[in-house]
Amino acid sequence: MVFFFAAALLTSISPGQPAGSNRQPQLASAPGLTAMVFGNGNSIWFSASRDNGQTFSAATEVAKVPVLALGRHRGPRVIIEGKTIVVSAVYGEKLATGQHAHGLPENGDLVAWRSTDEGHSWSKPVVINDAPGSAREGLHAMTAGGQHELAAAWLDLRATGTRLYGAYSTDDGATWSKNVLLYEAPGGTICQCCDPSLVFSDKHQVQVMFRNVNDGSRDMYLAAWNLSGQVSPPLKLGNGSWQINACPMDGGGMVRVGSNTVTVWRRQETVYLDEPGHPEVALGNGKDVAITKSAKGIYVAWSGASGIEIHQPGAKEPICVSPAGGFPALTGLPNGSLLAAWEQDGAIKLTVLQ
Repeated sequence: MVFFFAAALLTSISPGQPAGSNRQPQLASAPGLTAMVFGNGNSIWFSASRDNGQTFSAATEVAKVPVLALGRHRGPRVIIEGKTIVVSAVYGEKLATGQHAHGLPENGDLVAWRSTDEGHSWSKPVVINDAPGSAREGLHAMTAGGQHELAAAWLDLRATGTRLYGAYSTDDGATWSKNVLLYEAPGGTICQCCDPSLVFSDKHQVQVMFRNVNDGSRDMYLAAWNLSGQVSPPLKLGNGSWQINACPMDGGGMVRVGSNTVTVWRRQETVYLDEPGHPEVALGNGKDVAITKSAKGIYVAWSGASGIEIHQPGAKEPICVSPAGGFPALTGLPNGSLLAAWEQDGAIKLTVLQ
């Protein structure tokens, strides 16, 4: 496979960032505002663009917490719902100990901060999980559905094994519902370190994707969640299976296109795009995949052998936007262009693809 650099189509942005290691960027966009969040040590940082990603404000601190879950798809998330920006993250009061602690909090909770003035000030955090400490694995997703509805899902450890729990808000994240058990695996655990994904499919309806554990296979599954409480039995995605006796620490992503939910995920060393009614399509070799849509169609990014690679709508080959870096994030901009962000050498890099 041949990769090329689309230098003529790219605009690189370098917003002011704090010193140290800036990690795990996430993006959201709405008319007139594009938001970026990332983690640095035990702080959550925010930066905004008001010109379709051409320039970003200097990063400002949303919150500093005792122990922030960060790395391998952990870290803050951001959504824009109307005039409200909501940032979520998992943090705890002290570090966990033990061989597999990975710098995680001992008793981590999923919390959300809100801003109604475009990120200039932030509310006090609101805890989303109702079993204290149960979100300590640090892996979660959050999405907005319009009409003030938000939904969150996370890997939950309130009982033995890892389960998938969720909660929703009908007031732009000011308050959250009682927690809902979205899935409990018959074998006692879903995949323990792969982040889930969420997308609204209709009013009060959310699609939930996660990696399951079933007879030695760790494949992606999709369930429908009616926010009134009903959750459909999850359906396996893709025709193949990944037999692996370990956690890949790699989730996926999804977008809503018309009446369909389009997913992207990794199986073994390959990134797949999966549309309802069609066999999954291999896009390339890589990991840490992200997906978004714009007026031009679906874009997929991942970390591959050549660096940060992006599959464009209708293209046969991905383009390489950077020879280094990892953990890309994407958002479609209101003007139809694409914004990509990734971590590289302790900094967050951003690029606009026209």
